[in-house]
Amino acid sequence: MTKTFAVIGAGHGGKAMAAHLALMGFKVNLFNRTADHIEIIKKRGGIELESPEGGPHGFAELGVVTSNMEEAIKDMEVIMVVLPSSAHADVAQAMAPHLKNGQIVVLHPGRTCGALEFVKVMRENGCTTDVTVAEAETFIYASRADGPAQARIFRIKEAVPLAALPATRTQLVLDAICGAYPQFIDGVNVLHTGMNNMGAIFHPALTLLNMGWIEATHGDYQFYIDGVTPSVARMLEVLDRERVTVASALGLRARTSLEWLKLAYNTEGENLHDAIHNQPGYYGIKAPSTLQHRYLFEDVPMSLVPIASLGKRYGVSVNGMESMIRIASIIHRTDYWRRGRTVEKLGLAQWSVSEITRFVQEGKVD
Repeated sequence: MTKTFAVIGAGHGGKAMAAHLALMGFKVNLFNRTADHIEIIKKRGGIELESPEGGPHGFAELGVVTSNMEEAIKDMEVIMVVLPSSAHADVAQAMAPHLKNGQIVVLHPGRTCGALEFVKVMRENGCTTDVTVAEAETFIYASRADGPAQARIFRIKEAVPLAALPATRTQLVLDAICGAYPQFIDGVNVLHTGMNNMGAIFHPALTLLNMGWIEATHGDYQFYIDGVTPSVARMLEVLDRERVTVASALGLRARTSLEWLKLAYNTEGENLHDAIHNQPGYYGIKAPSTLQHRYLFEDVPMSLVPIASLGKRYGVSVNGMESMIRIASIIHRTDYWRRGRTVEKLGLAQWSVSEITRFVQEGKVD
């Protein structure tokens, strides 16, 4: 069983994970690229964690707290990357020279094609060691940072699918982290975890279709309740159908958003509008206060673009996704197609479905 973890990223999620792991008795190193952001944690030697009654709480003493990647991951058995997926390529590049045989890297979460991108960038930057890269389908915590050396966990998910690249190594990863996280379950393969990315459906379109309201109110309305009108819900349903169809073209059975709402929250409805409004947990959640938000700068290039790119490659109409990507690019004055995880950038453009499937399952192509 794993005894040592490095946590990469000291934002809301990274601080919560590092503190919880330390309180469970594991040796934990914490890395953050910006040294100033972790200065107080380093001075105090750890993080104060709070959670609802009965949950983990107390002062969590950490090992190394550093902005030096080599120092952070040296001799650590498992490396937990808890950062926006838009940072995965940079992290893979920074990590590549320092990884050792037998280490495990887990992306929390991978969004879509995260592990595929991470492995490709590692190899391109000279990493030839035997490292296992895996990705979680979603982040295990609902958490926030209450201060520079404080974190709060609101909820820990009961079951989170996880898959390694290749899938033949998934059980190895699950066995390594089960002492800390028995909640992780077999996610089949990284195409499954990537295509079941619900953030791709709920986040960008809901933000873009309410952009006037967000800018006028600075997010002072209920994001999922006031923002999901019947017309907006119809757009979400179109995006969801496209995602499920792309998955089908890859030989996968992806969950629909309605199925996911039933599975995650036991919430039902005749359509997506009704199901969202029947979910009590969505009431009170405010909208983003600005359009400069990860729902766009992360979820468009790292979620919508790879799904749409796979769709275009394998003959699926993705007009709805393309429209959202184009609008986001205009709003942010950038080209999210160029910045995102396309099949060309991932090195998959010439591969057949059977070749991609064999690669994610076995790590090799005929």
